[in-house]
Amino acid sequence: MQIKKTDLIVNADGSIYHLQLRPNEIASNIVFVGDPNRVPMVSSHFDSIEIKRESREFVTHTGHYHGHRLSVVSTGIGTDNIDIVVNEIDALHNIDFVTKTAKENLTSLNFIRIGTSGTIQNDIPIDSFVVSAKAIGFDALGSYYDTPQNKNCISKSNAFVYLLSKLIEAEMKPYLVDASDALLQQIDTGFIEGITATMPGFYAPQGRALRAQSKLTKDLVPFLAEQNYSGQRISNIEMETAGIYLLASALGHHAISFNAILANRHTDEFSAKAEQTIQDLILKVLEIYFPLE
Repeated sequence: MQIKKTDLIVNADGSIYHLQLRPNEIASNIVFVGDPNRVPMVSSHFDSIEIKRESREFVTHTGHYHGHRLSVVSTGIGTDNIDIVVNEIDALHNIDFVTKTAKENLTSLNFIRIGTSGTIQNDIPIDSFVVSAKAIGFDALGSYYDTPQNKNCISKSNAFVYLLSKLIEAEMKPYLVDASDALLQQIDTGFIEGITATMPGFYAPQGRALRAQSKLTKDLVPFLAEQNYSGQRISNIEMETAGIYLLASALGHHAISFNAILANRHTDEFSAKAEQTIQDLILKVLEIYFPLE
């Protein structure tokens, strides 16, 4: 089936609409960071860089590290941007831009997020590293995709997310998604495994209050901290992971998310060495998935 021109928008130079990348300019191993300024923090470790491209908040560097070809892409903040980035990267690999049809042989991609987050658990220390074995999305993105996660989680059949959606008193349809088992199994030590809650904003959706008052319960953080699913706690709150996991699953890709814990919402602490912690996480993740050949 041919894809409509207004669904897959190709620029005059043959690049895809938002990322402004051509199909041969993105690797099949992709590191996601939120902040565009963190792209060179990752690519500074590359042996060589082929492509540097910048469009809006989307910055891409493609090159080689330890003999592996990989790309690092900034997504910006939120699952609305994840919707753009993951779909466009998938299109660059799996849609023929000339015929505007899906390729017969599809390429499975690896999405590896290296981000920052705040923990909601008292015993997860500042400057530690969390890997998201699962993510629960309270953002709107999941409601627009026909996926198994949606079908299982919108109804009462999944008591965990149904309970959460009711008790935080919001009109939400949460979804629960797993990290890629293949990527998760490659991790040895040095990470705290947990469930990440993905929210559609930084302030009220995460239980913060400045001047505008939240519609959610004022006890959102302690409430989430008490929840348990299959023996795992909700470890942290951020704004992208569930969307990455959802779309990766829907498109046949692998995804995993790592977070440098810079804040503890329970103890009200913030890291005194945030940049160093982020750098340490970048190197640790690169060495896991892209060792010297």
